[in-house]
Amino acid sequence: MLGKFFQKPDQTNSNRVPPGQHLAKGFPVLTYGAAPQVSIEQWEFRVWGLVKPTILTWSDFMALPHHEFTADFHCVTRWSKLDVKWTGIKVTDFMSLIEVDPKAVHVMEHCYGDYTTNIAMSDFVREENFFAFKLFGEDLPTEHGGPMRLVVPHLYAWKSAKWINGLEFLDKEELGFWERNGYHRRGEPWDEERYS
Repeated sequence: MLGKFFQKPDQTNSNRVPPGQHLAKGFPVLTYGAAPQVSIEQWEFRVWGLVKPTILTWSDFMALPHHEFTADFHCVTRWSKLDVKWTGIKVTDFMSLIEVDPKAVHVMEHCYGDYTTNIAMSDFVREENFFAFKLFGEDLPTEHGGPMRLVVPHLYAWKSAKWINGLEFLDKEELGFWERNGYHRRGEPWDEERYS
């Protein structure tokens, strides 16, 4: 299995691959349950909790500046993919659209398909995080979270929620789907924060 789908990092990229990870030769798809089918016409994005409640359409999002991103991607199941090329919208640009209460310290990511994952505000509002709608120059495929997913490169990939459709701003940590089922609360790859 290692030779066909995965390989050990060599010396030229070993400093980019967290401990216990292997490099994927493709871009594996791991999903719990069926992939939701959502068109951009149907898609909407809600924010609620400690924030002025807002519903954004696809056009609202697309009016924000678009950027190209190249980021390494690390899955908790022990594979990594280097230099993944995305097109998306910076989380910091998105945050300029909404009014968040300073008491908010955590965010619950909500997705089509009823998936949730939690993230601290300090991990969420970072310049390198983005909402992705293209992958390697093509519209983001459904199996990779299309039409839109969050990408948080510095944490394991389950924090980069696929099919994202909302954010709930909270004054305390609440656990999302995988966190309630044994995954680590934060998920930092270099510290191997896989499971609680």
